[in-house]
Amino acid sequence: MNIEKLSLSHQTILQDKLKKSGSLLSEYSFANLYLFRGFHDYEVLTEDENIFIAGKTYDGKKFIMPAEGANARNFRPLLKALGERDFIFPIAEEMLGNFDPELFEIKYSENDSDYVYLTERLATYKGQKLHSKKNLLNQFLSLYSPMAKPLTKDLMDDARNILDEWQLDMNEPKTDTDYYPALEAFKLYDELVLCGGIYYVENEPAGFIIGEEIGEKAFALHFAKGKRKFKGMYQYMFNHFAGILPKKYELLNFEQDMGKLALKIAKSSYHPDMVLKKYRVCPK
Repeated sequence: MNIEKLSLSHQTILQDKLKKSGSLLSEYSFANLYLFRGFHDYEVLTEDENIFIAGKTYDGKKFIMPAEGANARNFRPLLKALGERDFIFPIAEEMLGNFDPELFEIKYSENDSDYVYLTERLATYKGQKLHSKKNLLNQFLSLYSPMAKPLTKDLMDDARNILDEWQLDMNEPKTDTDYYPALEAFKLYDELVLCGGIYYVENEPAGFIIGEEIGEKAFALHFAKGKRKFKGMYQYMFNHFAGILPKKYELLNFEQDMGKLALKIAKSSYHPDMVLKKYRVCPK
């Protein structure tokens, strides 16, 4: 079995395999894997037609990930690739049928789970559960006259301005946040086939969103950063971005909270329509 550090040279072959998985989990995206490779020590394992990703979770466990998802064809090679690692991960619920619960231990961590929302609901903030978000949006619009633009390479300096102020607001080391992955996303924006929007308040760069298609009907938000001084900035960005997405993207994946309480509270406050569990599977 050939083992290599994950690099841009793997993009073409991995994108094809990840797409074949049909999974909505955020890890089934080359951009996500590549930009966060520093956190997870990703390696690419190849043997014949099978491709696997080896890495470690945020809580330090070693795992093997089938690039095109777990299926009958790659089942035996997958178990071989697992070796001395802790488990196979992330396994979506629809893939669990490949694992006999009598033979495999199946667990999950809430910290890994992706928060998924109906795009239409964020585009309207309809319903009692999102009433507070609509109020914040209305307050924001009563105070400011925001301007939205597609995020393009010529606006990356403005996006960097937002990211730098966001990082100061976080009051954490840059290595503990996704500051460096976001910087790399600016640099490789076109190469990784990312897209997004940038938002201005009174001509000042104030917020941005970067993401990509994942599956046929979902869009994953890899980064969403706003300046804290503009109250309601995030509510405006999410509402506007959901409203301009092509109709085929019925779902927005806000990805996981990584066990960070502030992220958990923020993502839960939008009342996800689905929480996608990422199962950890290992032989008994």
